[in-house]
Amino acid sequence: VEKYRPQALSELVSHRDILSTVQRFISEDRLPHLLLYGPPGTGKTSTILACARQLYREREFGSMVLELNASDDRGIDIVRGPILSFASTRTIFKKGFKLVILDEADAMTQDAQNALRRVIEKFTENTRFCLICNYLSKIIPALQSRCTRFRFGPLTPELMVPRLQHVIQEEGVDVTEDGMKALVTLSSGDMRRALNILQSTFMAFGEVTEENVYTCTGHPLKSDIANILDWMLNQDFSTAYRKIMELKTLKGLALQDILTEIHLFVHRVDFPPSIRIQLLIKLADIEYRLAAGTSEKIQLSSLIAAFQVTRDLVVAEA
Repeated sequence: VEKYRPQALSELVSHRDILSTVQRFISEDRLPHLLLYGPPGTGKTSTILACARQLYREREFGSMVLELNASDDRGIDIVRGPILSFASTRTIFKKGFKLVILDEADAMTQDAQNALRRVIEKFTENTRFCLICNYLSKIIPALQSRCTRFRFGPLTPELMVPRLQHVIQEEGVDVTEDGMKALVTLSSGDMRRALNILQSTFMAFGEVTEENVYTCTGHPLKSDIANILDWMLNQDFSTAYRKIMELKTLKGLALQDILTEIHLFVHRVDFPPSIRIQLLIKLADIEYRLAAGTSEKIQLSSLIAAFQVTRDLVVAEA
């Protein structure tokens, strides 16, 4: 993941609109305070580090950039101490501004964020702040209003595939067509996750196929889900329960994952609308109960029951 982290703005594969805006800010030397947010693995940290590399030469990097992560201490004392002293000292012999990067800013306490707003305001002329977070709602409004916000959405498959192929070529990994599809599906727009799955699957199996990817991540295969759905709708209760339990034990599947996948299938199967609505409500209930930490066996029975009731309703309507 770190080996192929983009080093320059031109190497980043997604969010062209954001990058062009940031590029313009830099070339006009008018970089505002930034707030980058969005799900993990979408290029937030890479973007700001690439900006920093473009702004500063290698040897001045240390004195001009202060990067703090959630793993570093960023309580109110650090904001009032090191961050404040870094921001308040002017750079001699060099015009331009310093850069403070606060990664995972949503992990900062309310107090620290409140202390930060004053610092940001006070030292705007010689320091720029860049906050990076996953959840915008965890950043206090006062900080949001002081920054220019950019949302980094999940990457689309069209953007991920070429970059993955580049890595695959460089590393000489054997990837099949369906393996590539599985990688993109399971990573759901998170580039870091895609690379991690690729690496672990290749190390475990030596070849990246759809089956291997699903096995490696412990996700139920499409064919397994189709089978489960088939048993729930076409077998009697005890047979369906026994077969699904066997499959779960054999493949080590979590009911949570099965539920998520089955939900997608429910939308594809042609149920009458009123019946589908009933079924989806029941699935939602089961998911809620699973999240509350209930027994998987009971919830599995409940899942099968929901489908059997649905089947009887469909038959009755027909």
